[in-house]
Amino acid sequence: MRSGSILERVLAAGHFAVTAELGPPAGADTEPVRRKAELLRGAVDAVNVTDNQTAVVRMSSVAVSSLLVQMGIEPVMQMVCRDRNRIAMQSDIFGASALGIRNLTCLSGDHQRFGNQAGAKKVYDIDSVQLVAMVKRMRDEKRVLDSDEDFAGSVPMFIGVAANPFAQPYEFRALRLAKKVAAGADYAQTQCVFDVPRFAEWMKSVRELGLHTRCGILAGVTPLKSAGMARYMAKSVPGISIPEQIVKRMNDAPGGKAAETGLAICREIIEQLRAIEGVAGIHIMAVEWEQKVREIVEGAGLLPRPSL
Repeated sequence: MRSGSILERVLAAGHFAVTAELGPPAGADTEPVRRKAELLRGAVDAVNVTDNQTAVVRMSSVAVSSLLVQMGIEPVMQMVCRDRNRIAMQSDIFGASALGIRNLTCLSGDHQRFGNQAGAKKVYDIDSVQLVAMVKRMRDEKRVLDSDEDFAGSVPMFIGVAANPFAQPYEFRALRLAKKVAAGADYAQTQCVFDVPRFAEWMKSVRELGLHTRCGILAGVTPLKSAGMARYMAKSVPGISIPEQIVKRMNDAPGGKAAETGLAICREIIEQLRAIEGVAGIHIMAVEWEQKVREIVEGAGLLPRPSL
């Protein structure tokens, strides 16, 4: 065990892992965190805490992850390269470890122009691959970057990354994951999957490189709430591929049944993903729809979660 986290143990035992996302509030009130966390309790193995997603200023991922630890819910803390240099990153990793956080997903981060701080200076002192290697060094060698001296204590982190099978050029997407695995990634969470055939092609490349045996692949899924959401994501969200038949199915849903149709599509996609060799679990991104996560997991036949 690299970290002893629940997520690591679930994957190591060969169970089909389930994680879900929790977006911190854009303020200091902890009640939204607690409310969302209770909706996810027992339905998933671990809860991802985003790091100022969409470049909007939010409660820090370290603080929210610590709240989840206090609640007895396992967090997966996200860290983006956009906002910190290596000093701040390593400092936050020390702090997260001291607070009992055992999973860390390393990301580049959304461009600041998408958020409420368009004039902010991006940092990108290191990229996401270098961040993975830095965390691995801290965990395995007990050394920070550019130092040959061991530090006191330990950083038992299960190291994760993001992967996007749908970004062009497609033929390089598995190789991109291979770089992250070589740097030390233990698991990967993918962009949300609607185009299952395209995802299956990516997984074929992943298997050919043997990455599925070295890194737990968690396929991202997102329940569609409405036809408008489907159309917007298909046309305006970079790196997402939604087949026309899914958009049409959402458009053709009877009055008041669009959300129900979106949930059915999500369950069907999960069933298809479970049949693909090398997929080790799912990551549910139910944007401000956490109350539906348990329904999705139960409908997919993934409850109860393993007790480890």
